[in-house]
Amino acid sequence: MPERQVDFVLLLHSHLPYVLHHGRWPHGSDWLCEAALETYLPLIETLRQLEAGEVAAPVTLGLTPVLANQLAHPTFAVEFEAFVAQRLAACDAAAAELAGTPDEALIPLTRFWSTRLTRMRALWDALGGDLLGEFRRLQAAERLELVTSAATHAFLPLLGRDESIALQLLLAKREHRRLFGRDAEGCWVPECGYRPRGRWSPRADAPGAGVRRGIEEHLADAGFRYFVVDAHTARAGAPLGVYGDRIGGEATHVAAPGRERGGRFPQSPYRAYRVSGARAPVEVAALVRDPRSSVRVWSRGDGYPGDGAYLEFHKIRWPGGLRFWRVTARDADLGDKAPYDPLAARLTARAHAHDFAELLGDIAGERSGSTSVITAPFDTELFGHWWFEGPDFLADLYAALPGVPRLRAVTAGEHLARHATRVSTKLVRGSWGRDGDYSMWFNERVQAMWPVIWELEEAFWDVAPAALAHPQASAILAQAARSFLLLQSSDWPFIVTTGAVEDYALARFEGHARDARLLLAAVRGVLDGGEATAGRALADELRRRDDLFPDVLVAVAEALGGSAAAVG
Repeated sequence: MPERQVDFVLLLHSHLPYVLHHGRWPHGSDWLCEAALETYLPLIETLRQLEAGEVAAPVTLGLTPVLANQLAHPTFAVEFEAFVAQRLAACDAAAAELAGTPDEALIPLTRFWSTRLTRMRALWDALGGDLLGEFRRLQAAERLELVTSAATHAFLPLLGRDESIALQLLLAKREHRRLFGRDAEGCWVPECGYRPRGRWSPRADAPGAGVRRGIEEHLADAGFRYFVVDAHTARAGAPLGVYGDRIGGEATHVAAPGRERGGRFPQSPYRAYRVSGARAPVEVAALVRDPRSSVRVWSRGDGYPGDGAYLEFHKIRWPGGLRFWRVTARDADLGDKAPYDPLAARLTARAHAHDFAELLGDIAGERSGSTSVITAPFDTELFGHWWFEGPDFLADLYAALPGVPRLRAVTAGEHLARHATRVSTKLVRGSWGRDGDYSMWFNERVQAMWPVIWELEEAFWDVAPAALAHPQASAILAQAARSFLLLQSSDWPFIVTTGAVEDYALARFEGHARDARLLLAAVRGVLDGGEATAGRALADELRRRDDLFPDVLVAVAEALGGSAAAVG
């Protein structure tokens, strides 16, 4: 009898809020350019190298529609090429400025960065700047699986109207098909934020206080077949959190709902569960984030990224934005950081990749079931941006996995295609945020945001049915929908909660709220028989700035239970 194998699924979730045409530095399009230069291009380089070496690397790669729209936008290419040119110029300037100073020993690192930047620019040129096209090619070659997420990465459990959740998911499905040429079977639910069916309201003044549909019901209606939950949401572990290291402290570990006596949990994180009801249009499965493997990678405090050999993220030479130092020690002050050694860091990444492969082998050796799966989800931006050596780690990991007994690397879709989800479970509310609850997005610092969102939800869905059938009003409604969706991004409350660039997040939130109010007022005016000229002019002006989701009105009609034919 052949040896039973345990599947390993690495899922990378890529997301940035809409920043094009909303500033450049320090907050704005440079975020997007930085992510492309430090994460997306190095990831593509790694996947191409593994492909050339005929090494299987079945990554499940998620890109939010709002990110994918930006990567496909002509403005991004212009911004990115200028950004790389600025970084290359900074290398030359730094080399000249460091000469004859006590930091002269850092000059070889300017050459390291110049060589790397030149290589990334050459890859960009070889791709014609079409990052999405390369991801499409890799999927067509069966080298990876592409999945999507809510359109603007809204924190779905806190939205006041089920139509708003439906719009986020239906638009995501439509945009993924438009940009990648095929449907996504999987959907990354933003922040792993889950809410079950039932009577629930975050506050007394929130709308929709009756019975609310579970997130899995919305996923089924949109045609998605799987998503990922944190272990405690499936009653399969305690919440780890995922953002503790980035907000000035470690995540607090708390007991999960449903914990059994003796420290055991009623469910295992090493299987996929059926979570959809018998009447769902499609069967929806939940994959569970594995605590043991996840903490080794994401945690700067307890995991690999905090190793002293790795590039220090927080110490940057200005002007220019170059990093010349290593972590040195987890508790070292920035002034005590030693110069970076690229070769030592590369060897450390290789050692950590083999250690991680060994850990996966240990977990696989402990599993007896033939349907076991180790699901390891991470933010894509961890690999290369937060953890510079992350792409090298991935390359060495996939090279090592064929030598691990009983372990098979697959995409999430491959695992579910091979193994029917015969075991069902009821999920509990939660997220992968700190403490495993909603508090990163709903707390004293950001509670004032939510009544604004709920008010605009009511206003939008109040006028949408009539506006869809009205040619003049529908053109304005389309841009109102874009502002309405951008307002809902989970990034704004998250950034305010963490205290990072709070002013930018508040300005963006308030700006999109103002735009949505003005546009919806214009829609109401047209429906009441008024002129559309001023409203159309405002919509056109905002479209030049917030230029995404060309088929948004079709998704609005679908969210209302209609079809494209309902759009005027």
